[in-house]
Amino acid sequence: MEPITDEEVKRYVDEGYLVVPDLVSLAELEEIKADAMRFARGEYKVSNPPDGTAGKGFTPSVGEGTDDDAINKVLAVHFPHWVSPVMHSTITHPGVAGVITRIAAAHLPFWDGAAKCMQSMLFVKPPGLPGQAWHQDERYIPTRDRSLVGAWIALDDATVENGCLWVRPGSHRNGYLWPTHAHGNPEEFDPSDEAFGFDDSDAVAVEVKAGSVVFFNGYLLHRSLRNRSTGFRRSLVNHYCNAYSLLPWTVDAQDISTYQVATLDFRNVVPVGADPYEAKGYDTPPDAVFIRPHEAK
Repeated sequence: MEPITDEEVKRYVDEGYLVVPDLVSLAELEEIKADAMRFARGEYKVSNPPDGTAGKGFTPSVGEGTDDDAINKVLAVHFPHWVSPVMHSTITHPGVAGVITRIAAAHLPFWDGAAKCMQSMLFVKPPGLPGQAWHQDERYIPTRDRSLVGAWIALDDATVENGCLWVRPGSHRNGYLWPTHAHGNPEEFDPSDEAFGFDDSDAVAVEVKAGSVVFFNGYLLHRSLRNRSTGFRRSLVNHYCNAYSLLPWTVDAQDISTYQVATLDFRNVVPVGADPYEAKGYDTPPDAVFIRPHEAK
């Protein structure tokens, strides 16, 4: 069976996001959440462990303290699929990949469904932790054809109280990147800049049950607020794009003169379907992840 209908594909193209309930099973969710604890416990290699000073965040030491002590020090894990087979398997999860191969470049004629994943992010978001102000993912991961799509897997029920996603439906349509500035609201949002210059009165809260997946376009304006509940709001977000779109991403500025801009292409990717550039080969991912710690409260 197709994971979504033609009508849902059209809705995604028109509105810039789509919620697919019950796409990931409860057993799969438990496996992902158990694996998340391995990051908090320091069982996976970390490239940027802080100094371990009390109150300064994550300390990669196995077996110390309770599980809550460990996980409460982690706001997010960047690129968990680099080191975790469990996280890597979610990229080609049949349900998630089935949707991606229908929607990533559905706005383009003749697209054959080929896609690729370039990033994963595991958000832990313990109680009291901030969200992220209005932004567009395309600002961080540029594609050539507006095909960037995030697959936001809810590991817990996401509610307004615990900091669910908010979106502005249709805000992706013209492919405009809004300007950004410092938001000045550290209690509500992390330090990332805030997009501004638009009316957000049409914003919609995307409350979903665990196991649901929220797919959203890279130009869609979205945000999340602080977790005001007493529980976690965990999610795993994998980012994909059309396999035919080159990725001019994470290029060393000092070496930019050695490249032709039109051929810049990030190759630390995971194919989902056929890869038209397979002959280029793939970059080997680092053997350590990047932890985004937070100051304990």
